[in-house]
Amino acid sequence: MSNKPFFYQDPFPLKKDATEYYLLTSEHVSVAEFEGQEILKVAPEALTLLARQAFHDASFMLRPAHQQQVADILRDPQASENDKYVALQFLRNSDIAAKGVLPTCQDTGTAIIVGKKGQRVWTGGGDEAALARGVYNTYIEDNLRYSQNAALDMYKEVNTGTNLPAQIDLYSVDGDEYKFLCIAKGGGSANKTYLYQETKALLTPGKLKNYLVDKNAYAGHCRLSAVSHCVCHWRHLGGSESENR
Repeated sequence: MSNKPFFYQDPFPLKKDATEYYLLTSEHVSVAEFEGQEILKVAPEALTLLARQAFHDASFMLRPAHQQQVADILRDPQASENDKYVALQFLRNSDIAAKGVLPTCQDTGTAIIVGKKGQRVWTGGGDEAALARGVYNTYIEDNLRYSQNAALDMYKEVNTGTNLPAQIDLYSVDGDEYKFLCIAKGGGSANKTYLYQETKALLTPGKLKNYLVDKNAYAGHCRLSAVSHCVCHWRHLGGSESENR
């Protein structure tokens, strides 16, 4: 029997990014040459500035496409009066937050940064520190809550007063681009997460439904946050491990 030919498949292929971006600055970046190829040079100041603005925008702004979806509810003939009331309050809340004083949500979250650094991007090192400085600047300068606690010993902890440490995961990829996903993840039901190591025998419609009902009795308002090998308080069942979501 012949072997199958080798074929590499990216495990998480993404659709074309249709996000609307804006130019933050043209400073702190330049193009140089190394071994006959152009490389992108990125100064630490660029990373700090980018992280600072990203978490500011995440805390006070929502994308136009999202706002349009909410606004469409007001003109939807199938929407109830209650639906329209809730949508209007969302829009009013966004209008207040956009002024940059009161954030969209009081739970301003843990700063998470996922970066994919192209092989032809040169920074000189210290990327995590530069990005963390940007997170620090946002939470110190803006009206945002500090959510991070640091352990003093086995039983005591103290608020860090800066919302640090941030979770920063950087990956090496092909190309000459440095891409970032910045997330301000709220606590939500993080303290109500359970892990159950089960087998494939559970994955039948009848068994799985009963299992969910049984386990949700312990999860309270968290509902599906108790289930599967990879879940979160966004009611997600299944998928990859949390580091790759």
